[in-house]
Amino acid sequence: MNKNYDVIVVGAGHAGCESANAAAKLGSKVLLITMNMETIAKMSCNPAIGGVAKGQIVREIDALGGLTGQITDMSTIQFRLLNRSKGPAMWSPRAQCDRMVFSWQWRLALERNLNIDFWQDNVSEILTLNGKVCGVKTSMGLVFNCKALVITSGTFLNGLIHIGKKNFGGGRASESASYGISACLEKLGFESGRMKTGTPPRIDGRSLDYSKMEEQAGDEFPSQFSFWGKPITTQQKSCFITYTNENVHAILREGFQDSPMFNGTIQGIGPRYCPSIEDKINRFAERERHQIFVEPEGLETVEIYVNGFSTSLAEDVQYRALKQIAGFENAVMFRPGYAIEYDYFPPTQLKPSLETKLVSNLFFAGQINGTTGYEEAACQGLMAGINAHNRISDKEPFVLLRNEAYIGVLIDDLINKGTDEPYRMFTSRAEYRILLRQDNADQRLCKKGYELGLLERSNYDKYLKKIESIGQLIALTKQTKPDLEEINPILSHNNSSILDEKTSINKLLSRPNLGFDTLTANTFGFSKPFEVFSREVKEEAEIMIKYEGYINKESEMALKINTLENIRIKPNFNYALVKSLSTESREKLMKIQPETIGQASRISGVSPADISILLVHFGR
Repeated sequence: MNKNYDVIVVGAGHAGCESANAAAKLGSKVLLITMNMETIAKMSCNPAIGGVAKGQIVREIDALGGLTGQITDMSTIQFRLLNRSKGPAMWSPRAQCDRMVFSWQWRLALERNLNIDFWQDNVSEILTLNGKVCGVKTSMGLVFNCKALVITSGTFLNGLIHIGKKNFGGGRASESASYGISACLEKLGFESGRMKTGTPPRIDGRSLDYSKMEEQAGDEFPSQFSFWGKPITTQQKSCFITYTNENVHAILREGFQDSPMFNGTIQGIGPRYCPSIEDKINRFAERERHQIFVEPEGLETVEIYVNGFSTSLAEDVQYRALKQIAGFENAVMFRPGYAIEYDYFPPTQLKPSLETKLVSNLFFAGQINGTTGYEEAACQGLMAGINAHNRISDKEPFVLLRNEAYIGVLIDDLINKGTDEPYRMFTSRAEYRILLRQDNADQRLCKKGYELGLLERSNYDKYLKKIESIGQLIALTKQTKPDLEEINPILSHNNSSILDEKTSINKLLSRPNLGFDTLTANTFGFSKPFEVFSREVKEEAEIMIKYEGYINKESEMALKINTLENIRIKPNFNYALVKSLSTESREKLMKIQPETIGQASRISGVSPADISILLVHFGR
C-alpha cells in the first residue's frame, strides 16, 4: 500500500469528487478516502442538478474543466431552461437526473484518472506538524501522509438523524456518521457550529394517480450543461405537480408535539429557502396549500422523490398526511423523510483559496463550510482541489472575483460574511449578474481553465472556434441591411415599427421583441448567410447585441471596484494601530484578516468610512 500522497481528499460527495479529480488532473498524486465506495457522488437529496443560479455554477465548473456538467448530461432524464420569460441573466439550466447513473458515471470518471487512489475507511484524526497538515489517521489505525488535505465531509460530522421522537447517529439514511474530525479540529483551535437539513419521503411511483396532477414536461428542444457535449437525446421523463390541502395540514399539525423541530430536540439551523413542510404550514398558516413536485429518481426505477415535503415528523404522520394529497390516495412509502443535524465550521476561518487560516495546507469544501446544495459543494471542491495542488507546487492561489463567476461570489460571501444558516446561491446575491450568465461561462472561464491545465486543449480549441463564429456573426449583422420591402412585413408581423430607411440587422436586434429567429425566418436573400451559424452562436450573439449597453456599464463598474483588489494588506496586520476605525470594524478586520482592501470592503460591519481610513493609512 502507498501511504504517501501529495493530496488527500476526505469524503467522496460532490465536493470531494471535483476536488480529487482537479488535483489529480493537475498532476498531484491523490488519495480519495470515503466511508463507502458504493455511494460515491450519491445524490442524497433530490435527483436534480442546476436551477436558478445553481445552473450557472455548473456551467462555470464545466468551463474551468470540472466534470459535474458532463456527468449530469450523461444521466439527464429531463432538461429545462428556467426563467426564459425573463432576461438572460436569469436563465438557468436544470436537469432531472437518474440518481444511480449519475453516481456510477462519477465513479467511472474518477477511476479513469490514474492519479487517484481510493481507500474505504473513516478518517478519525487530522495530523499536523509545526502548524502544517501532514496526514490523517483512520478508524482502522492506518496513517496516510500528505502534503495537502481537503476535507469534504458533507453531513457526516457527528451526524444525527431525526424522525419524530426517534434520533440516531448517521451521515444519511442507512449510513453511519463520522466521528473524530470535529473534535480534532476543535482541539486545533477551530470554531464549530451545528446546522440542519432534511429530506422528504420516497414513494412507489406505481401507487400514484398522475391523472390528478399537472404534468411538467422537459423542453421540446433540450440543451445540455456541458459546453463540450451534444444536446440531450435521451427520452425525457415528465415531472408532475400537485398540492397539499387543509386535510394534509391538519394531520401534520397532530405530529407537532412530537416534532424535533418544535420540541427543542433539533438545535441546528435549517435552510431558510428550503424549509420542511411542517415549518411551511407553521410559518405560513394563512396558506391553504403548498406546491409539491413529483420527481422520478431515474429512467427505469419507480422510486419517486416528493419535492416540497421535506419533514422530520413521525413516519406514521408523514404517511397519513401524504395520502390526503391529490394523486397520493393509494401511495406506498419506500422510506420516510428525516432531518439531519451535523457539524460545520464557520467559513470566516478560511482564506479566499479555501485554505484554513489556522493550519497550513488544510482546505475545507462543501457543507463543512455551511453551504447547502450539490452545486455549491461541487464548485468549492473544484477550487479547493486546484488550490491544494497549487499550494504544494509553489504556485499562486487560484481565486475568482465576484465579477468573474458565481463561484467567486459564493466563496467571497462565505469567507467575508460567514453564515449562520445553510448558504444557498441565488442570482440576487450577485451584483454583476448581467455579466455572470449561464450562456457566457465559457467566455469568462475557459482561458483560465486552460491556463491552469484543467481544461483539455481540444475543448479549448472548440471554445476558440465558437468565439470566432460569434465575432463573424456580429460583424455580419452590422453589414447586413435588408431592403425595406423585405424587412418591413417582418417588422409589422412582429408588432415592431416599420422602417423609412435601410437599417442594419444589428440595430434591429436591439429591439426587445425581435431576434434572429424572427428576422431570418424567411426565404429572403438577406437571411441566407445566417443559416450557417448554430443556435448556440446565434443566441450568444443576440444577447451581446441586445444588452451591449448594460454589459459595458456593468463591466466598467466592476473594473473600478476591482482596483481595490490590487491594494494588498500584509498578513496579520494589527488593526489596533489604526485608531480611527470603528470598534466593530476593528474587531471584524482582526478576526477575518482580509488579504486586500477589496476584501475588507465586503466584510459585514466594515463601513465605506472605515475603508477610506484604511486607504489613507496605507498611503493610497
